[in-house]
Amino acid sequence: MLQQFYLWKWLASGIILGSLFAICFGQYDDDCKLARGGLPATIVAIDEESRNGTILVDNMLIKGTAGGPDPTIELSLKDNVDYWVLLDPIKQMLFLNSTGRVLDRDPPMNIHSIVVQVQCVNKKVGTVIYHEVRIVVRDRNDNSPTFKHESYYATVNELTPVGTTIFTGFAGDNGATDIDDGPNGQIEYVIQYNPDDPDRAQNLNERRTTTTTLTVDVLDGDDLGPMFLPCVLVPNTRDCRPLTYQAAIPELRTPEELNPIIVTPPIQAIDQDRNIQPPSDRPGILYSILVGTPEDYPRFFHMHPRTAELSLLEPVNRDFYQKFDLVIKAAQDNGHPLPAFASLHIEILDENNQSPYFTMPSYQGYILESAPVGATISDSLNLTSPLRIVALDKDIEDTKDPELHLFLNDYTSVFTVTQTGITRFLTLLQPVDREEQDTYTFSITAFDGVQESRPVVVNIRVMDANDNTPTFPEISYNVYVYTDMSPGDSVIQLTAVDADEGSNGEITYEILVGAQGDFIINKTTGLITIAPGVELIVGRTYALTVQAADNAPPAERRHSICTVYIEVLPPNNQSPPRFPQLMYSLEVSEAMRIGAVLLNLQATDREGDPITYAIENGDPQRVFNLSETTGILTLGKALDRESTDRYILIVTASDGRPDGTSTATVNVVVTDVNDNDPVFDPYLPRNFSVVEEEANAFVGQVRATDADAGINGQVHYSLGNFNNLFRITSNGSIYTSVKLNREVRDYYELVVVATDGAVHPRYSTLTLAIRVLDIDDNSPVFTNSTYTVVVEENLPAGTTFLQIEAKDVDLGANVSYRIRSPEVKHLFALHPFTGVLSLLRSLDYESFPDQEASITFLVEAFDIYGTMPPGIATVTVIVKDMNDYPPVFSKRIYKGMVAPDAVKGTPITFVYAEDADPPGLPASRVRYRVDDVQFPYPASIFDVEEDSGRVITRVNLNEEPTTIFKLVVVAFDDGEPVMSSSATVKILVLHPGEIPRFTQEEYRPPPVSELATRGTMVGVISAAAINQSIVYSIVSGNEEDKFAINNITGVIYVNAPLDYETRTSYVLRVQADSLEVVLANLRVPSKSNTAKVYIEIQDENDHPPVFQKKFYIGGVSEDARMFASVLKVKATDKDTGNYSAMAYRLIIPPIKEGKEGFVVETYTGLIKTAMLFHNMRRFYFKFQVIATDDYGKGLSGKADVLVSVVNQLDMQVIVSNVPPTLVEKKIEDLTEILDRYVQEQIPGAKVVVESIGARRHGDAFSLEDYTKCDLTVYAIDPQTNRAIDRNELFKFLDGKLLDINKDFQPYYGEGGRILEIRTPEAVTSIKKRGESLGYTEGALLALAFIIILCCIPAILVVLVSYRQRQAECTKTARLQSALPAAKPAAPAPAPVAAPPPPPAPPGVHLYEELGDSTILFLLYHFQQSRGNKSVPEDRKHQHVVMPFSSNTIEAHKQAYVDGSLKNTQPKSARKFTLVSDEDALSIHNTLYKENIDQRSTNLDFSLRADSVGSFLPKTQAKNELLRGPREKIRRMWNQTICFPRRPMWELPNRPETIDLEQWQSSRQKAENEITGTFPNKRGSSNVTAKDTRLREKEEIRQSESLTIEGREQLKSPSSDSSFSSPWSHSSLSTLPTVSRAVELKSEPNVTISPADCSLDLSPSIPCILNSPLCKRETPTCMLTVETKRNIFENLPHPAHISPPPPPPPPPPLVLTPFALSCPPPSPPSSPPPLPFPPLLPLPISPSPPPPLPASLPSLPPRPPPLPSPLPPSTSVPSTASVCIPAVKCTVSVTPAEEMKSSVTQLSTSRTGCNADPQREPKGILKHVKNLAQLEKSVANMYSHIEKNYPPTHISKRQTGCPTEITNMEMTSEQNQENLHNIVEEIEKQSHSQSTSL
Repeated sequence: MLQQFYLWKWLASGIILGSLFAICFGQYDDDCKLARGGLPATIVAIDEESRNGTILVDNMLIKGTAGGPDPTIELSLKDNVDYWVLLDPIKQMLFLNSTGRVLDRDPPMNIHSIVVQVQCVNKKVGTVIYHEVRIVVRDRNDNSPTFKHESYYATVNELTPVGTTIFTGFAGDNGATDIDDGPNGQIEYVIQYNPDDPDRAQNLNERRTTTTTLTVDVLDGDDLGPMFLPCVLVPNTRDCRPLTYQAAIPELRTPEELNPIIVTPPIQAIDQDRNIQPPSDRPGILYSILVGTPEDYPRFFHMHPRTAELSLLEPVNRDFYQKFDLVIKAAQDNGHPLPAFASLHIEILDENNQSPYFTMPSYQGYILESAPVGATISDSLNLTSPLRIVALDKDIEDTKDPELHLFLNDYTSVFTVTQTGITRFLTLLQPVDREEQDTYTFSITAFDGVQESRPVVVNIRVMDANDNTPTFPEISYNVYVYTDMSPGDSVIQLTAVDADEGSNGEITYEILVGAQGDFIINKTTGLITIAPGVELIVGRTYALTVQAADNAPPAERRHSICTVYIEVLPPNNQSPPRFPQLMYSLEVSEAMRIGAVLLNLQATDREGDPITYAIENGDPQRVFNLSETTGILTLGKALDRESTDRYILIVTASDGRPDGTSTATVNVVVTDVNDNDPVFDPYLPRNFSVVEEEANAFVGQVRATDADAGINGQVHYSLGNFNNLFRITSNGSIYTSVKLNREVRDYYELVVVATDGAVHPRYSTLTLAIRVLDIDDNSPVFTNSTYTVVVEENLPAGTTFLQIEAKDVDLGANVSYRIRSPEVKHLFALHPFTGVLSLLRSLDYESFPDQEASITFLVEAFDIYGTMPPGIATVTVIVKDMNDYPPVFSKRIYKGMVAPDAVKGTPITFVYAEDADPPGLPASRVRYRVDDVQFPYPASIFDVEEDSGRVITRVNLNEEPTTIFKLVVVAFDDGEPVMSSSATVKILVLHPGEIPRFTQEEYRPPPVSELATRGTMVGVISAAAINQSIVYSIVSGNEEDKFAINNITGVIYVNAPLDYETRTSYVLRVQADSLEVVLANLRVPSKSNTAKVYIEIQDENDHPPVFQKKFYIGGVSEDARMFASVLKVKATDKDTGNYSAMAYRLIIPPIKEGKEGFVVETYTGLIKTAMLFHNMRRFYFKFQVIATDDYGKGLSGKADVLVSVVNQLDMQVIVSNVPPTLVEKKIEDLTEILDRYVQEQIPGAKVVVESIGARRHGDAFSLEDYTKCDLTVYAIDPQTNRAIDRNELFKFLDGKLLDINKDFQPYYGEGGRILEIRTPEAVTSIKKRGESLGYTEGALLALAFIIILCCIPAILVVLVSYRQRQAECTKTARLQSALPAAKPAAPAPAPVAAPPPPPAPPGVHLYEELGDSTILFLLYHFQQSRGNKSVPEDRKHQHVVMPFSSNTIEAHKQAYVDGSLKNTQPKSARKFTLVSDEDALSIHNTLYKENIDQRSTNLDFSLRADSVGSFLPKTQAKNELLRGPREKIRRMWNQTICFPRRPMWELPNRPETIDLEQWQSSRQKAENEITGTFPNKRGSSNVTAKDTRLREKEEIRQSESLTIEGREQLKSPSSDSSFSSPWSHSSLSTLPTVSRAVELKSEPNVTISPADCSLDLSPSIPCILNSPLCKRETPTCMLTVETKRNIFENLPHPAHISPPPPPPPPPPLVLTPFALSCPPPSPPSSPPPLPFPPLLPLPISPSPPPPLPASLPSLPPRPPPLPSPLPPSTSVPSTASVCIPAVKCTVSVTPAEEMKSSVTQLSTSRTGCNADPQREPKGILKHVKNLAQLEKSVANMYSHIEKNYPPTHISKRQTGCPTEITNMEMTSEQNQENLHNIVEEIEKQSHSQSTSL
């Protein structure tokens, strides 16, 4: 459609503009680009702390020059933070700028990298490019490691074995940290005595160290038992003294009241292994009561096994039980008891023996000083609630009044406590005065008549009340004033005193009356002054009443008054000196130094007379000094508050006159200093006594006083020692805290400390002597609690065997002994005073049933005069067996036989003896020996085994047969005494013939299957003897009883199941004996009658294979190849041989697309991949592997396999400093270590090794170091079946890097370790590429954006042309009725004179009615409707788009209107072929404009003078350079114009005559200058030799003109279609008409203008057009020939010739291959234009051709797509060439082979009426209803042309219209069927082409 055509033109224009922009941008942008390849950013590295001026980049390699007179670029730095970088723009160098600072990578600067931008400004085009420079700061080892703590602590168990890790406290962030990076920051710990290698700096000289202290405590192991507390060590030992716990319970109390019983101290045992680690291994302690008295203690007491809590089970009556003595046991509960023992003494108390107690540890009370007597002390400041004192007694229920007596230890005259009730109150006995004492502290003790409570401290604060009135020192004052005194002068200073505190003590002064306005008083200070503006009058007197009031609330306010009498005197009267104050008060510390200034008493005298000061009264001891002249009061002597605490000094000031003396009072209060120690009352006793076993017993009382005052004088008592035994109250009373035991200690020297209450207290001590009085409180105690004695049996009665002893620590005790166990009193006797035990009867060991005969009984010791229970001890009597019976042989005589050659050790017989003594005792153990006294020789050759009694040969025998030896054997026991007996053994030496002999010494039967059943025969042995029956037996090697033998036949058979895997062979020793010997129960082993049987067990397949793992985990990478190894499985079999040879197979669940996924090598177990896993990350596969032994024929076992798909995003690289070969050897061990650390975080995880290789490092990891290793691993989580995240894996491994290095050390060797764990290089490179976008990509994006912007106008064109489409549709509808039906053309007639014009053929009406332009327009759309493709698709399939200008169409139209078809045109008319360099879709050219004024029959063009530069070669070369070489791209427009003979810029007005001979000579001259040859090979013309190209390039450089070269080959279509030419080498200059090839890969269209379709091709003639039109040489043109394209030619139409009848089908058109070239343009110095050569004589067919439309093609199947007629204002694009308008012929050259194949494939249907009815018309023809008629008309027109204008061979040159000279001979033979077939082929190729963008 027309809109589509416009649309493609706009699109092409946009693309061209975008391309031009990109090319221009690229041309002028090179100056600022990098001259190197690789990454756009420049990355350099520099060490931290580098010197200032260090070169960072020695050359930025930026294109362009920044210095010099004509710089092309300008360089500067951007983003230069802190100005670390300096730039030298001329040298393009970067330097470090660290002036006055240090480049530090470590904290606090943390400069890891510096990134700056080098800005490059291109001064040519103004573009700016930024080049990033990244300076990476490398770390130096400039920081020592720093420990987090100054010291560390660790513990180790004393039982810890050597090699155990005892300290891991440096793990994580708890150890040392090094702020350095990389190896410099990785820390290794060593013990200080080996200070090497503390950190990992690679340079040993740069390593830095730091130290810390690690304290290792050795912890106990479980090697000691419990220990009761408290433990008092025995001097010089580590053993504790025996400990006795005390408890007391009241009688008749229920368990609920008493439980748990309080034990003093609490029962507690601890494990002496104090710090067993871990705590879970620490044993617990079990408590129990082992034994006790009275014996029925379990009835009353129970001890908790874990807490040792003692509980009462039932009430105890003291009438029957006064105390209990128990032994308690503490043992460990871990099976290793190691018990400890202690005593527990429980006292049964009478009622009311519990001490009272207070519920509060202390009390705080408050009382108002104005409170009346009997007021109750309050517990808060607001005095709202009373102070409650609660005292209880455990003897009384808490709800009942305990009736306790509470007494105060102090201030009993001031306070009292109520004496009844549970809650007591403190009341006031006498008024208190806060001014005298503001705090009372005392203690209260509760007493129940027996027990006294611990005192509780009560602190009572006296709160102030306004009970003091401000008081003046004097009732009245007399004062004199003088008339010359000024207002404001002081009259008198009044001072009142109030002893209250706070606002109650603040005083306000006020003049009530008498001032008469002449005097005022200061309310705060009491100073009376003269009122302002007052003049005093002599003789006046005033009586001022002054009031002093406190600031208490108005209702409580108190005040007092005084009178001040004032008399006014004249100024000439003399007045005495005046003190500023009449009363002075000050406090002076008694520690004040002598000479210290106390007060300035300076007085003033109105007359200014000298004043003399003196102390008139109050200092009789002259403690103070008063300066007579200055009035300064100083301290003259040391003060002692304790002697005098206040001084009242009367001070006088005198001016020397009798009445010139005044006085003032100074009140000096001496404050206390704690300078006195408390002093004990020397009259109180210092020797006391106390009865033992009495708690809270009163011992005595002490008293101390302190002369200091206040808190310094308060005395507090404490004990300097024995605080756990005694206590002292606040009043100095001393009591016992616990029961004392005289037997333990009977004398104490108790130190009492008296301390005052000062901040820095003073104290004094007093030593008291306390003696403990004895009572009968102890039972006798045996020296040993258990006695053990061994008594021989059968001793006579009365024998003494033991003496026991008991002691009673009480004074005056008399101990007696007796046997307590009645069951032994008939056996033993005990002396009551000596403690000697004796036998009453003999003891018999054998009478005891037990193996160990012993008797255990109790003995007791008691005090005859005492009341305490007796002491008990245990006596164990062990009866010793005295060997009553000797051994007795079973026989008196034993017989035996032996072979004469028996070897040493040959058994002969057995002897046996028994002992009647009890078994198990030494006396019953029987042993044997040979008696060598009676028969010495037999004793030398025979022996008896000591324990077994077997008689054997002592040596190898060589005795005579039938000899009988007698051997005496003695049996003895181990009793005491040793007893024995003897027996005789007769030994007969047999004759050799009586001993059987085996046929062979060794038997080796066939192997026996391990599956053989019982009874299976193994083999047969055989022996022979003379006249003897033989009996066989197995004598050794059959300990497991696996085999048995038939003693008659000698058959050995299986007796028990065999197992090859347990034992593979047996060696049996068999023996053959005669029946007589056997019957005699004798055996005679010898060399001949014994043999060995070697039995081999044959293995059977009775064990299935067992995999080493039940679950295998592996991984496969996404990029794994086919049959890549995944993992290796292995199964083992206990069987051997083939039964342990495995065959593996897989059972894999179905996988999509039927893939197997994995395969396994049958005999190795190596699992490999069987598919590709691209883009399958996170996939996993689960399957089973089966192992079958016996190479797949036996038993089977299975295991599960998990394979997860991973890629490098899941991996980490472990970099080690050992070679990869070493890692590969130890990889299994290393992987197990890694597994262990990963499984600590994820149980069951598996580390998989991906690869082992050399360490990769450097830029982009391009360098390899084979001394180090990169181990790439990942880990699979069996819970998720997928790879563990790479970052998580890094945390698992990097966090344990030091531990992993320790585990790797045995495999890596000394110095081997992991350097780092890093990310794989592939992941790193992806990240880098993702982080930076290259400038090339940016430029491409910008170019794409520009192209999109250029396409926007094309889209707008589509929208705008929509309405035009509608108009065209309307026009098409009108055309429908005007199109006549097509008719066949008539055959061509013979040439005759011009007849009258015949009627126009049917097709002619088409031109008459519509004109040429409309017909061509319809043909264009007709071709479109047949499926021609759009321009871009046409380029893809190498189709030619040949635009036709509206002017050409108009010219042909005008020629037809004239009605004459001329063979020649006037010489004044020339056809100009404009070859454009623009795109085929361009329809606008600013160089030309259409001439609206028609001066001739042709539409003329006039050249725009302002754009003529576009024709210039320099301009064309420039354009060509910008766009690149486009040899095969040309566009053309044919225009008939007139040329003048002289140069002029206007259109020619007269014809130009061109001589043909001149043209030929010029052409021949140009041909002679051509040096290149173009041979013709196989119908193809090739440009040969490189010289032509070089010469052409050189000519282009010399002339600065554009040479468009084209060298295309035309292959011969077939053997019968060939070119003929009178010359072998032909060339063609600039052709007047050249059609432009659209695609680079297409073959050319050739446009020629012959007079007829047959051309006589002459030799090449230079066609350099140097016409006056250009004044510069026209660029040479190279004709590019392309096949497979439609070639059209413009033929003139004869005026009045009817269409001839159709001739026979002409032969196909054959084009001889040719090449066109153009010589260099003529130099600019030749101004005259090159004349056109004369026209070639072209013969005309005898039959005149029918009238044809202009620009009709001669042979192609369809006309090409034609552009719509150009509007008058449309300009035509670019470069032009000149031709003489004649008949223009466009030839399509197609190889014959392709023509044939295309013809055979195409349908034979005719184009037009036989068109495919299913094909829908396209474009505007969709609206043409009579489309079939139109197609028929066009088809008939083609047929008419072919029939009337057959091609002829040109044999000679003919002169005609100027035309292009081509060196080809053309024949045309094309039938209509081939024409339509070609059309059909084009339709098939383009049927899917869209007509839209």
